[in-house]
Amino acid sequence: MRGFTLLEVLCPGIMSISLVAIFELFSANLRGIAKSDDYSYAVIMAEAKMRQILDDDTLAEQTLTESTEDGYRMNAVVSSTASDRMENLQIKLLEINLTVSWIKDSKNGLLNLKTLKMVNKQL
Repeated sequence: MRGFTLLEVLCPGIMSISLVAIFELFSANLRGIAKSDDYSYAVIMAEAKMRQILDDDTLAEQTLTESTEDGYRMNAVVSSTASDRMENLQIKLLEINLTVSWIKDSKNGLLNLKTLKMVNKQL
């Protein structure tokens, strides 16, 4: 009697299922790396912009908007905070809220940074 054994029938099926699973893992891994790259770039840009804002000695309440050629948009809002607690002091506290947003492959990305800075009151 000629034919295939059970082992000869099952081996190609198991191998093909294994290969499909491995290729799917590689694909998911590459998508994760691309997304991580976008976030890393956004963090670097946000940190640089935050340092630029914090280094400004004449910082006042304002709103800043900036866009890059590669599709990233930065919005910074500088606003006074805790005014009631600092009315008798010669300083005021400014809250800086920086948002970086981008669209890559029809998916939105968003990153927020927030910090505080003390500045002298203008008399």
